[in-house]
Amino acid sequence: MALPIVAVVGRPNVGKSTLFNKLVGKRLSIVEDTPGVTRDRIYSECEWRNRKFMVVDTGGIEPNSEDVILKQMRRQAELAIEKADVIVFLTDVRIGVTADDHDVATMLRKSGKPVVLCVNKCDSIGDPPPEFYEFYSLGLGDPIAVSAAHGHGSGDMLDEIFKHFPEEGPENDDEDHIKVAVIGKPNVGKSSLINRIAGEERVIVSDIAGTTRDATDTTVENSHGKYIFIDTAGIRKKSKVLEKIEHYSVLRAYMAVDRSDVCVILIDATVGFTEQDSKVAGYAHEQGKACIVAVNKWDAVEKTDSTMDEFKTKLSENFSFMSYVPFIFISAKTGQRVEKLFDMINDVNRQNSMRVSTGMLNDVLAYATTRVQPPSDKGRRLKIYYMTQPSTKPPTFVTFVNRADLFHFSYQRYLENQIRQTFGLEGTPIRFIVRERGKNDDK
Repeated sequence: MALPIVAVVGRPNVGKSTLFNKLVGKRLSIVEDTPGVTRDRIYSECEWRNRKFMVVDTGGIEPNSEDVILKQMRRQAELAIEKADVIVFLTDVRIGVTADDHDVATMLRKSGKPVVLCVNKCDSIGDPPPEFYEFYSLGLGDPIAVSAAHGHGSGDMLDEIFKHFPEEGPENDDEDHIKVAVIGKPNVGKSSLINRIAGEERVIVSDIAGTTRDATDTTVENSHGKYIFIDTAGIRKKSKVLEKIEHYSVLRAYMAVDRSDVCVILIDATVGFTEQDSKVAGYAHEQGKACIVAVNKWDAVEKTDSTMDEFKTKLSENFSFMSYVPFIFISAKTGQRVEKLFDMINDVNRQNSMRVSTGMLNDVLAYATTRVQPPSDKGRRLKIYYMTQPSTKPPTFVTFVNRADLFHFSYQRYLENQIRQTFGLEGTPIRFIVRERGKNDDK
């Protein structure tokens, strides 16, 4: 049985993201004193009275706005309401009851879902302020006074939420899901790809660069396996990160890479490779993540028989620092080759988790050193005694040598190529740790 879902909804700037962060115990949602900061739905696990559930932060609902982004934010909140088992309707005691609050209350009553009405910013301990009682006019039962900033009233709120949970079933386990971060520059089609994969309007899609500000999770289960796709805000050059909000978004994108198993690096086929693509890919490489380069908008490129091969050749040069990475040409808009992406994700994740026995590793080492002798300097030759693999994700190999300074980068690259040639390891970086043995060993 899936975990119960609790959606936090309300007008913009009433403190939904602050409450969300307080509940989950970490700063996942962007908090800024600017209406409209949270745009997509943000999910995270929470626990109360030994019961786990998912809490969802949503963008503020402005029922009568015609602004394109605000309209889509409203649609995202509506989707969250549809999926939720319990809805927390957050209001602001300092502003009082507004016409928009009444409109949102009407929307929630029509949903037929259990609603817990909370009045935020009741920061003083003791009886709530007189303005609190006007929220009874919303017709959603007894309001609960809370302070998202200080945590006052959160226990009463969670007890009320708990009452509406469906009967408990077996817990969900996400350990068997592959976590996939979709990363890239702004406006390359990350959200469109997630929506194509999920088969619904999971995240806002707009031609306006920077629409996605948070990293959002989408769980997908199909014939290929179980996945959690993380849509991230586009990573821009630091010189272009002007808004404080967008600064948080870039950090959130990097955090998404950190918690992923596989990174799909999305490139715009109509633009080609850019310097910023190398920065995005470089971060994933540094973190040791399995990677795939997906060239999106391939349907918009005029092609001949050699177009794809020429593009691959250019990409191989551009990604020379990630020579292990595979390429796939897709169209999130038409769905072209998106299905093949799953097989590639499974494959690179498996390679990133591969463990090679010490015996097989040293057989390859013996063959490689016989074929090409280790380098020497001033009469001293590098001796590699043996090699072992202590960890995976990425595959990491420890080599024990007589002198670390003789183990040149070029010879490391040679050994890496021999290991890849023998065991595959496509789509994953390889790490080498060089350890010197005692001086007496070098005789």
